[in-house]
Amino acid sequence: MKRRILVVEDDAHLADGLQINLDLEGYEPVMAENAELGLKLWQRGGVDLILLDVMLPGMDGFELCSLIRHEGDRVPILFLTARGAGKDRIRGLDEGGDDYITKPFELNELLARIKSIFRRQDWFRSQEAPEDLVIGRARVNLRTFEATSDEGAIVLKEKEVMILRLLKEHEGEPVDRQTILDRVWGFGAYPTTRTVDNFILSLRKIIETDPKKPSHILTVHGVGYRLATNPEDGGQE
Repeated sequence: MKRRILVVEDDAHLADGLQINLDLEGYEPVMAENAELGLKLWQRGGVDLILLDVMLPGMDGFELCSLIRHEGDRVPILFLTARGAGKDRIRGLDEGGDDYITKPFELNELLARIKSIFRRQDWFRSQEAPEDLVIGRARVNLRTFEATSDEGAIVLKEKEVMILRLLKEHEGEPVDRQTILDRVWGFGAYPTTRTVDNFILSLRKIIETDPKKPSHILTVHGVGYRLATNPEDGGQE
């Protein structure tokens, strides 16, 4: 069954080229020249990925992404934009985007990024993962992204849950920061591995009894991080 890709792009020439090439690659492209039409097409369901331009007439791409995420849909979103500023790249990812590519771009790079996103989604949504993951003082549902602890329940970001899933798969072994970036973000959507450190700090606040002295998500100095669900295996390295 073909994967359906919604392309929201107001540049007719670029949109035509994307439609032709996505079709040749075996995808089913669905085209929208503005965010309002893109929203309607997304609401019909069945979209596997959205290629979303940022600078659109009327509602911009950031707003559309925010609306989709507000509805709880985690369909992968890859931003297409002429903007190269770091703040726009980070904003797009903070709004819930999965990747970001700046125009003009090479078609082969775009297609590689699309394949990378689908590989990550297939891995993360595979049925091999347990539904619940108990770490420290929290129970995390890998399907709903809800983390419950003695402080109540919160909904984690998808990237946070993906990091936990990856660390769980390698429990007891160190996982380096670059591997986390490659498996969770792909193509280094953020410029440095410092992004991984920030996400780990956020997870520790939810999981650890004392985030400053973690006993479950451990730092392996000079390498990355190691998961120890058993408190007896805890301690900084």
